[in-house]
Amino acid sequence: MGASEGFHSSLSKGESPLLGIHHITALASDPQRNIDFYVRVLGLRLVKRTVNFDAPDVYHFYYGDGSGAPGTVLTFFPFTDAGRGRRGFGEAGAISFDMPHGSRDYWIHRLSRHGITLHGPDRRFGQEVLSFEDPDGLSIDFTFSGHKPAGQSWTDSPVPAEYRIKGLAGATLIYRDSGETATMLRSLLGFHPAGSEGDRERYHVGADENLVTIDLMHTPNSPPARPGAGSIHHIAWRVPGIDDQRAWHARIEDSGHSVTGIVDRQYFSSIYFHEPGGVLFEIATDVPGFTVDEPMETLGTMLKLPPWLEQHRGELERVLPPIDSSPAGQAQRQATVQHYI
Repeated sequence: MGASEGFHSSLSKGESPLLGIHHITALASDPQRNIDFYVRVLGLRLVKRTVNFDAPDVYHFYYGDGSGAPGTVLTFFPFTDAGRGRRGFGEAGAISFDMPHGSRDYWIHRLSRHGITLHGPDRRFGQEVLSFEDPDGLSIDFTFSGHKPAGQSWTDSPVPAEYRIKGLAGATLIYRDSGETATMLRSLLGFHPAGSEGDRERYHVGADENLVTIDLMHTPNSPPARPGAGSIHHIAWRVPGIDDQRAWHARIEDSGHSVTGIVDRQYFSSIYFHEPGGVLFEIATDVPGFTVDEPMETLGTMLKLPPWLEQHRGELERVLPPIDSSPAGQAQRQATVQHYI
């Protein structure tokens, strides 16, 4: 019997399961360097340039496929004066992207050419994994499973179509003791156990092309995490719409866990709660999406603000650092800077 066979979900009949990962949000320092790395090196599209709604003097960048489809989106709060975080227990320690079969050698060459130190390739749960860090120290795994279908094409990507990132494959959470977290994943959130290997315990959520993995990594001697640039802020799980989100809110609240009210994030609505090990989880809706305030063709090219901040546009544009996301500007910077890290 396979690792997840025979598992009986805690969800009742009629309850909507989590569809997988909606997005992952991390912290960064230099906003221009962040754009240059994720767009010009990794080939993701900057699909939304907005601000942190809770601290609007800080940008919020969203990267993804051509449309910013749920499951492809990595976002950042770039605090220009942020020091580096310290990896440790009680945080999400790494993210994983799903990569096309046969793209490993291309990415080894591309990342090495940009001065990025690589670890591996290694094998993890039977899959080939290449690991590295972004300019702020965020740990990234490329998992060459080719599991996900190709997303919405972005024709301006510097990465050829056959080698492009397909979407988020999962994340690694770090614990001294993951027992209570594992219980929440199974009994409350409907995750499926998928086996263990070394210091990792794996869980699946979602189905078919939306399937993602969460590894609980046991590091009994690790220090507590210290947030900073390169730290993962939260992981957001997917639900189709607001009715599903309300049902999840009631389910989490009824279980005795503290959960926020529903928060309008303009491109989706959100609820937030901490799992027992301290990692911040979000449940976000697939709708309305990133084209609610700008057309697909020009996603990410202008600073977009929610209606309640529009009156402060002039002030915000004065305090936010200038950035250039144009291909010409990025090409010019790449010509003068050999390494990103």
